[in-house]
Amino acid sequence: MTSFNDFGLAAPITRALTEEQYSTPTPIQTDAIPIVLAGRDIVGIAQTGTGKTAAFALPILNRLYANRKPLEKKSPRVLVLSPTRELSGQILDSFRTYGRHMRIQSALVIGGVPMGRQVRDLMNGLDVLVATPGRLLDLLRANAVRLNQVEVLVLDEADRMLDMGFIHDIRTIVAKLPKERQTLLFSATMPREIADLAAHMLRDPARVAVTPAASTAERVDQRVILVDKPAKSALLIELLRSEVTGQTLVFTRTKHGADKVVKSLHHAGLSAEAIHGNKSQNQRERVLGAFRAGKLGTLVATDIAARGIDVDGISHVINYDLPNIPESYVHRIGRTARAGAEGIAISFCDHEERAYLRDIEKLIRITIPATDRRSAPRQDRQPADNQRPQQARRGEQQKRAGQHQPHGNHQQNRGGQQKGRGGQQENRGAHQENRGRHRQAPRFGKQQHRNDAGRHEQPRQADPAAVASDIGQIAFMRQAPRQAQGAGDANRGTR
Repeated sequence: MTSFNDFGLAAPITRALTEEQYSTPTPIQTDAIPIVLAGRDIVGIAQTGTGKTAAFALPILNRLYANRKPLEKKSPRVLVLSPTRELSGQILDSFRTYGRHMRIQSALVIGGVPMGRQVRDLMNGLDVLVATPGRLLDLLRANAVRLNQVEVLVLDEADRMLDMGFIHDIRTIVAKLPKERQTLLFSATMPREIADLAAHMLRDPARVAVTPAASTAERVDQRVILVDKPAKSALLIELLRSEVTGQTLVFTRTKHGADKVVKSLHHAGLSAEAIHGNKSQNQRERVLGAFRAGKLGTLVATDIAARGIDVDGISHVINYDLPNIPESYVHRIGRTARAGAEGIAISFCDHEERAYLRDIEKLIRITIPATDRRSAPRQDRQPADNQRPQQARRGEQQKRAGQHQPHGNHQQNRGGQQKGRGGQQENRGAHQENRGRHRQAPRFGKQQHRNDAGRHEQPRQADPAAVASDIGQIAFMRQAPRQAQGAGDANRGTR
């Protein structure tokens, strides 16, 4: 199909598309829209930025227009789930844009904002509800929403939505939906294990894959820079000053890392802001608004927060940290080269991230060109080799020290076992000297009685103050027994 008019969509929808200057559908739209219009379940896989949202929003709006019915309180007819607040907001904007002449009732349910307004929006029922799983579960527990009237369920970014971090929430939500429903899954990637899991939720789904799973956009110029981890900040500043001419999206693996990058850029006099899960919804909306308007040149983001960042003017995507999940790389670089434009993706890779790079290249089935900016390019493994002899010598020293220590203990045991034997006086003398060196005060027990007998008192060299302290303690604790045993001790010493 070469035109949106060929789909047979309702007049209000085609009118809105004309106003938005939509003329030719993308491949995913050409393949998916007829299937969704027919009422079948679908798994749609396409590169990010190719129009997946319109591929499910347009046929859903056509269904709502053709089958109008009174809304029931607290109940939506269409439920769209997405992993992030930003992506949820953009999906709702698309529904409202394409359905501006239909007077549909729609609402957004996301975290980070008060629930009061969301409860009021749900009170009289909705045509379309776009939500994140966490906040939707909160409203379910508060009995503010009912899902027994849902006709269509959409899972956007399905690989993330069905990942292990979201699977329990998804199962809880799906359990409350009617069995007779239409389920649509759309995503840029679909790992095999996630597809198997999703298959349990769909009935005889049609599979639409306009590009191979986990492939990258052809118009993205990809390259890797091998760099020492401490030098990443300086390299980023160098690139932003010398090479980057448009807007740049920088990815970090952690929220703390995003804030740290922004701080280093501010110190270098560069304008940048961060967006991640620790930011309030108002902060995220303000930063995204400035980025879309072109007032902010550099946006630093984490993977989850970046889902839904749909800005046509992004010329560069820089992976400050390589993602530990290979599929995230496809999503990251898909933020550039949108709507037929060209883009550049640059990835920093330190020694600890080489395994991540291999996983990414295996997934996308290409070898990314690399340049080496490390201080010692060919000496990655030499420090480890140089340390091995030192470690070996250290181990030998520890081994010899360990062997010497048991020998001393053995001498102590021999000295104790051979007490009273006239031929072993040298061993006992060494034993007593060793005890005098390592222990300042005598201990209670049999050895004390042996010393009280007058043997080997000269080699002990005990501390008189410590001995007096111990004698004082004995006198305090055992006064009566000590008086009764005095004569016996004296007699024992003269035997």
